[in-house]
Amino acid sequence: MACKVYIDGTFYDESEAKVSVFDHGLLYGDGVFEGIRAYNGKVFLCQEHIDRIYEGANYICINIPMTKKEMEKALYAALKENGLKDAYIRLIVTRGTGCLGLNPFKCVKPSIIIIASSIELYPPELYEQGLSIITSAVPAVNPEALNPRVKSLNYLNNILAKMEALNAGMFEAIMLNSQGNVAECTGDNIFIVKNGVVKTPPVTAGILEGCTRNALLKLAKDAGIPAQEVNLQRYDLYAADECFLTGTAAELIAVTKIDGRILGDGKPGPMTRKLLGMFRDLTKK
Repeated sequence: MACKVYIDGTFYDESEAKVSVFDHGLLYGDGVFEGIRAYNGKVFLCQEHIDRIYEGANYICINIPMTKKEMEKALYAALKENGLKDAYIRLIVTRGTGCLGLNPFKCVKPSIIIIASSIELYPPELYEQGLSIITSAVPAVNPEALNPRVKSLNYLNNILAKMEALNAGMFEAIMLNSQGNVAECTGDNIFIVKNGVVKTPPVTAGILEGCTRNALLKLAKDAGIPAQEVNLQRYDLYAADECFLTGTAAELIAVTKIDGRILGDGKPGPMTRKLLGMFRDLTKK
C-alpha cells in the first residue's frame, strides 16, 4: 500500500515525495537517520531514538530546525496520516540542498523526512529456527575516522558486508574492528550467552549504540540476569552457548550457526527465548 511521506512539514503521496538532486544527503551521505518501531499506536523507545538523532546531528554540525517535542508530534502524525498502529518508521535528517561542492555551509536548511510503513527483515520461520551467519572480510569503519555512534546516511561499508553475506546465501554478516575484535553485524548488534552470562561488545569496540541493544541490557539487569559489555573475538562466538542479534527492525533473533560452526544444540537457546519474551512484553507497555 502506498504511503504518505512527511517532508519538511508537509505530507506527500509516495509517488510525489521527492528531494532535490542537490541535497547533500543524496550527494554525499551527509545526514543522519533512525529506524523506529511503533506498536499498537505507540512509538517504541521514542525518546531514545529522538535523543540519538539529535546527538548525531549535533556531532556533524546539523542544527535540526524543530524541537524534540515537535519531532515526536511529527512521528505520531506520520502514523496517523498512514492509518498505522504497528509500523516501521524511517526518520531522516539531511544537510539539505546545496551545490555540487563539499562545502556544507552552502546548504541553506536541513531537510526532515519521515516514512511510516512496514519492514520484514527476516522470514518469520527464522525466528523459530535461528540464523546462519558469516564473518565478513569487510571491516567495521574505524572509529578514528567516523564515530560509529553517529548513525549517518553513509552505509556503504555495511552494504558491502551485507552483499558478502547475501552472496554466501546468508542474511547477515559479522564485522570485525581494526583490532580483530567483534564489532557488530551489518544492521544489528550481536550478543552471546556463555555459562548463563549475556555478553555484547562495548561501545569502545566501534559499534552503533543500538536503542534495542540498550533496552535489552536494561531488561537483563532488571531481571537479575548477568550481562557484560566486553570485547569478544571470533573464538568467543564459536564457543558460545547461544547467540542472538538485536535491532529495531529485527527486534531479537537467534543465531544458531556462525561460519559453519553450530552453536549449542543448533536451536534458539533458553536465554534467547527468555529475553525475546521479555522484549515482546516491553513492546506492549
